[in-house]
Amino acid sequence: MTERITRREALLGLASASLLLSSYARKDMEKGMNTRPIPSSGEQLPLVGLGTWIHDVGNDNAERQPLTEVLNLMVQQGGKLIDTSPMYGRAEEVIGDLAAASPVREKLFYATKVWTTGEAAGIHQMDDSLRKMQRKTMDLVQVHNLTDWKTHLRTLQRRKAEGKVRYTGITHYTTAAHAQLEQILKTEAVDFVQFNYSLRVRHAERSLLQAAQDKGVAVIINEPFEKGSLFSLTKGKTLPSWAADYDIQSWAQFFLKYILSHPAVTCAIPGTSSPKHIVDNMLAGHGALLDEKGREKMVALIKSL
Repeated sequence: MTERITRREALLGLASASLLLSSYARKDMEKGMNTRPIPSSGEQLPLVGLGTWIHDVGNDNAERQPLTEVLNLMVQQGGKLIDTSPMYGRAEEVIGDLAAASPVREKLFYATKVWTTGEAAGIHQMDDSLRKMQRKTMDLVQVHNLTDWKTHLRTLQRRKAEGKVRYTGITHYTTAAHAQLEQILKTEAVDFVQFNYSLRVRHAERSLLQAAQDKGVAVIINEPFEKGSLFSLTKGKTLPSWAADYDIQSWAQFFLKYILSHPAVTCAIPGTSSPKHIVDNMLAGHGALLDEKGREKMVALIKSL
């Protein structure tokens, strides 16, 4: 889930993460996380990444230590993409500091966004992101929530040609923006599109996911847990027995596996600052993915709750 954690919870999270790893994660880890290719390049990207809007913390070690563990555990289980933004307060700087001090630094796929108006302001913000994240090249820069997207896409294409950006993209987090995202995919050259999609919010299945697949655009999914409301729906309820057929061992994996099983989805980015939850989330990228029958059963089950 996507809540801040206290110092006590952080310590408990570390212990719980270790327990998860020892109980059932290690076998899956040996097989490696499932990946899908980025259509514009063929580069393989693991199916589960990390959202960092919650990583806006200060320099206090008690706050930062769990985040360091989150990065290490993500990579240990095969994850790679870490998604942030200037909108997320100090998150870019925190990620830059933690990665710089970690052996996983060069194993991450760094994705951030541009979230301002005007060409000069956009260039300044992109340069600032490189400085904060301590990178010479950013793997992916996306236009956050379509803010001044025409201006920034022109800039991003130039920066891509200059080698400052490897991939470009656009994002939004509301269903109301899906039509505009789809139109942009049909008229502009972008490598990635990011939008909301979940087991209950399936509007993207109408045409946006197919449009991305048709245009050869990689898809990153945000809001996979609907800001945590899916967990409220299933609190106290037991997983169906057939979930084991798809290597599902928790409700988080249940929700994520539905998303990841769609062939147009390249990566989902649940946000967390909890070592326990990053282990759970990453495991959704391992093992079997759902067939159409399994997806239909998931939808029916959630509708019945």
